[in-house]
Amino acid sequence: MGTIVSRRRSDGSTAYTAQIRLKRDGKLVHSEAETFDAKGLAREWMRRREAELQVQRARGEVLGRRMTVEQMIEWYVGRERADKPWGRTKKADLARMKAGALAGKRVDQLTRSDFITYTEQRRRTGAGPATASNDLIWFRQVFRAADAVLGCPVPLEALNRAAEYLRQERVIAKPKRRERRLKEGEEGLILKHFETRGRSAKIPMRDIVRFALATSRREEEITRLRWDDLDRKKGIALLRDVKHPTSKEGNHKEFRLLAEAWDIIDSQPRIEGEPRVFPYDSKSVGAAFTRAMPILGIEDLHFHDLRHEATSRFFEAGYDIPQVVHFTLHESWQTLKRYTHLRPEHVPDLTRKKSQ
Repeated sequence: MGTIVSRRRSDGSTAYTAQIRLKRDGKLVHSEAETFDAKGLAREWMRRREAELQVQRARGEVLGRRMTVEQMIEWYVGRERADKPWGRTKKADLARMKAGALAGKRVDQLTRSDFITYTEQRRRTGAGPATASNDLIWFRQVFRAADAVLGCPVPLEALNRAAEYLRQERVIAKPKRRERRLKEGEEGLILKHFETRGRSAKIPMRDIVRFALATSRREEEITRLRWDDLDRKKGIALLRDVKHPTSKEGNHKEFRLLAEAWDIIDSQPRIEGEPRVFPYDSKSVGAAFTRAMPILGIEDLHFHDLRHEATSRFFEAGYDIPQVVHFTLHESWQTLKRYTHLRPEHVPDLTRKKSQ
């Protein structure tokens, strides 16, 4: 049932890997391995694990490695690929969950009650419905990976039933779609504020805000824009690694730039050795915007809302869906619709244009 394989390490020492593989009806149903410095240790581990697996089979339990939540999340984090790095939110959430209330519990022993209690506690400590729901999404991803790769018994059914109950009770929910647009006078306030601070500020926030409104670009996209990716003749620019649910890396796309955006670009100084048009940290851009809002008395406005505003303005200017996509780079109308909040008074009268 098990084998021990030795290999020479780069430092000259020998490593012994004990591997256990279980088959049923000719199909592999379980596999696990551990590496040791001594063959005797590898043999002892294999003997002990084979005995444990025999007991599990006798009890009718699903075979597989038994891991705590902390161990499984740690294993999952180690599988992050360098060519497809995770976002900051996922990394931070997994780190918090690894040290959370379920950290020391064995994954195969988790119940619906465990997930419900955990989620309700998250809500009591300030997490919103969407944030609490995200934890269950990450748990599901970790469990599915461990099930597929390690053959670990995981409580997916218990997790799914707990999530169903929590949704019914409105403990968790999908993120609310933001519909925040600039109110009358807010754009002027923001631009004036950043203009007066422009001389002393390292980041030209006034230009960046104007550029966001002229292009619908996110702050991290603005700060990645390169001089050599601009094509003035065609009136377009190449945006590298466009945000995508599954394949951001290498997802390069061209987008349309209008005259106002080109004017803003032309006003930026060229720095020797710096390939970017706006060579600033995207986090600093977002932080500067966030800090300014309370000073100006503007409530509930995020930098990302400028993307909603810009997208809506494209439609209000008379561009249709296929045209707007060349500005915003959305993959589908369903996604684009989330960023479109037209005001009735700004819907153009196309019939009048045709009759003139």
